[in-house]
Amino acid sequence: MSGPTTSEPEPCAQGDLVPGRRDEDTVEGTQSSHRMLGFSDALLSIIATVMILPVTHTEISPEQEFDRSMQRLLATRIAVYLMTFLIVTGAWVAHTRLFQVVGNIDDTLALLNLVCMMTITLLPYTFSLMVTFPDVALGIFLFCVCVITIGAVQALIVAYAFHFPHLLSPRIRCSAHRALCRRQVLHIVLRGPVLCAAAALFSLFFFPMSYLLMASVVFLPYVSKVASWCRDRLTGRVEPPAPHVEFFTLDLQEPLSKERVEAFSDGVYAIVATLLILDICADSVPDPKAVATDFGGSLLAALGARGPRFLAYFGSFATVGLLWFTHHSLFLHMRKATWAMGLLNALSLAFVGGLPLAYQQTSAFARQPQDELERVRVSCAIIFLASIFQLAIWTAALLHQMETLRPAVHFGGPEHTFMLAKLALYPCSSLLAFAATCLLSRFSTFIFHLTQIAVPLGFLLLRLGLRLTLAALSTLRGLAQPAQPRGEPDLHSPLLPEPC
Repeated sequence: MSGPTTSEPEPCAQGDLVPGRRDEDTVEGTQSSHRMLGFSDALLSIIATVMILPVTHTEISPEQEFDRSMQRLLATRIAVYLMTFLIVTGAWVAHTRLFQVVGNIDDTLALLNLVCMMTITLLPYTFSLMVTFPDVALGIFLFCVCVITIGAVQALIVAYAFHFPHLLSPRIRCSAHRALCRRQVLHIVLRGPVLCAAAALFSLFFFPMSYLLMASVVFLPYVSKVASWCRDRLTGRVEPPAPHVEFFTLDLQEPLSKERVEAFSDGVYAIVATLLILDICADSVPDPKAVATDFGGSLLAALGARGPRFLAYFGSFATVGLLWFTHHSLFLHMRKATWAMGLLNALSLAFVGGLPLAYQQTSAFARQPQDELERVRVSCAIIFLASIFQLAIWTAALLHQMETLRPAVHFGGPEHTFMLAKLALYPCSSLLAFAATCLLSRFSTFIFHLTQIAVPLGFLLLRLGLRLTLAALSTLRGLAQPAQPRGEPDLHSPLLPEPC
């Protein structure tokens, strides 16, 4: 294959910039990158979500108490999981930005992407080494090496695509600033791997510093953006980026499209729901010998003994499904997402990915009843954090509601109260269940299962309850107002036009 190697743009063929141009018009031997991007999105969402498996498989023997040392171990593993989940999410963002520039692929570029995806699939294994051997530097080192390799392969994709400009998207291909494009895309894909390279070096002699550097991979872009925003406000300098730079840059004021965020989020929710049933298949299928010896050959009796696990599964699946429903409703009313909303969505998805851990905790009630209170609190905390970040997304959207939200859900709009109530249902119920278990620790299991049953019913009755509440408030407001003299217009009547 041959192609131009200079940084000067090729003359654009007529129709290159016309939306909806068909794939048949591309150079022979190439194809659109859309399907490969969809495959990569699916794989990345799976890898990000299965990071929770080493945490859910934390072994706690029946005779072992859920004491402070066990709580500290679990909290450490959860913290490392959150960091690695967000690192994988950052790799997905960089990969998506990369293929906004690369519009077409050939066989070589497709194989390079497969090498990148294969390296990404190794991340859960290296994470398992990290959480199983927290005091051994090899797990951290191997995880960082994987991230460095991912960045190096993505950099090769960038170099290859810019070497053969017919693989680039039409707008970049025809740009007079192609070299600047290449530098900025390389900055996007190599920023995280460079920090992980420093973390790999520190792992050899001071691994706590490695964790700090890996955490900076997640938050450094946001800190950098906030710092530059503050600097511009203090100096009074406001210089918007040039149009040719604004198109492809990973500027956090120009986040990914709402549709891409929805697709990645849907993948995470679907995989979490799948992991729940996989746990049921692995743990709740009776052993034939045990059925014969312990239950007299009755499979029904053996399944009945596992009833609490099925109850935990149904409650956990309902939680995942309803959290997806609120996420769907939230993004349905959005026009676009801001950088703050993107970060809050990533944090919410990280805790949604922890719901299989909540299932594992609640399914252990029958096996380890002495630890019910601690396990209920862990489950309530995960559900609260997964849902409170959804509410935070809504709050961030309201700050710029004219740009981010549809008019119906603006503050005071007809759907605003219903949307707010829908988003607040899980944070309030999980917080209430947590507080109730502190006061009534003896009934912690009953309170938790009651909450799992009551919240879905609450979703079904939410709109009816809100309508009745608003009607009652309107009636009370009308009774509290003095009667209007006959012939004098009611200034509070919604039928009157608003003043200009």
